[in-house]
Amino acid sequence: MTSHDRYAIPADSGWQTPMAGDTRFTWEYDDGRDRLLSLYQKGKDKQWDSTKRIDWDLEVDPMDVLGMPQEACGIYGSPTWNKLSDKNKDELGLHLASWQFSQFLHGEQGAMICSARIVEGVPDLDSKFYASTQTMDEARHAETYARFLQEKVGLLYPINPHLQSLLNSTLTDSRWDMPYLGMQVLIEGLALAAFGLIRDMTPKPLPKQILAYVMQDEARHVAFGRMALKDAYAQLTTKEREEREEFVVDGCYLMRDRFRQQEVWEAMGFPMDECLQYVDQSPYMQMFRSLLFSRIVPIVKDIGLWGDKVQKAYADMGVLDMAGVDLAALMKADEDVAESLDRERDELAARQREVEETIAVGAAAV
Repeated sequence: MTSHDRYAIPADSGWQTPMAGDTRFTWEYDDGRDRLLSLYQKGKDKQWDSTKRIDWDLEVDPMDVLGMPQEACGIYGSPTWNKLSDKNKDELGLHLASWQFSQFLHGEQGAMICSARIVEGVPDLDSKFYASTQTMDEARHAETYARFLQEKVGLLYPINPHLQSLLNSTLTDSRWDMPYLGMQVLIEGLALAAFGLIRDMTPKPLPKQILAYVMQDEARHVAFGRMALKDAYAQLTTKEREEREEFVVDGCYLMRDRFRQQEVWEAMGFPMDECLQYVDQSPYMQMFRSLLFSRIVPIVKDIGLWGDKVQKAYADMGVLDMAGVDLAALMKADEDVAESLDRERDELAARQREVEETIAVGAAAV
């Protein structure tokens, strides 16, 4: 069975978008910026193999992939929801989880391509070095999400039009910094927050592992974009800054609307207007979409794109107060969660070996 046979709604055969901008070589091979070179070293040190680090033997119930409460469904309490049988609700849960992880998968492929574009277009060598490690990270993430969806969930969704639109805007812009801004700050920042919310809420061990390990990498990626753009944007003219602030505003609205899950309501044959109304009013979805900006808003402010238009947009979305979020603490927590899962697995493996050795000794003594 091919991936196309697993899509809940038809997906096209692929997507081609023209690349823009110059490929830049540099003959300056000095040591570069210490902060970026340190991040590059960490990127090399933290490479991992998803076939070995993740416990793929863990079972996943396709009808309860994440173990979320029913209230987490955006149409909970709607007339459509109230008509659903338990079996129909289980099927809806499968579709929602599939949609969520499918968007993660497509976003990771987009991140892989944008990272490669950064290697091509960025003028300085230290950034080329780090973006090269990120390209490998994103390939591993796409591989991991694809395996999870195909082997454990069994259902996929096409790329969401809002995500596709932002990727298109990012890749077709000729300015070298736009893959940073579109991918590293907006798409990666929002994905990192979404991963974290689900990682912390799900009691299911396999998706928790996957999200925690991917987040350990993504925290570095967002830090990379933040460092590089903060240096570059200090030199922008007023007009250049305003252009990028407009891109940020448009991109953030696209990312917010991406989580209305229209494709699921379409696949399930539900009334679209009713579903979107309940999604927009859902307390859980309002909280979820608001917290998605916990990583983006402080970075946008930190890199200097904090004009009136950006602040007005964030106030309209109800996320302006997130400018004060402690990013360093969030990133440290992401590292700690992944390392804690590794320790737990190592301890379980050690105990299992002890049991097996004890059994072997007892058998030999008989």
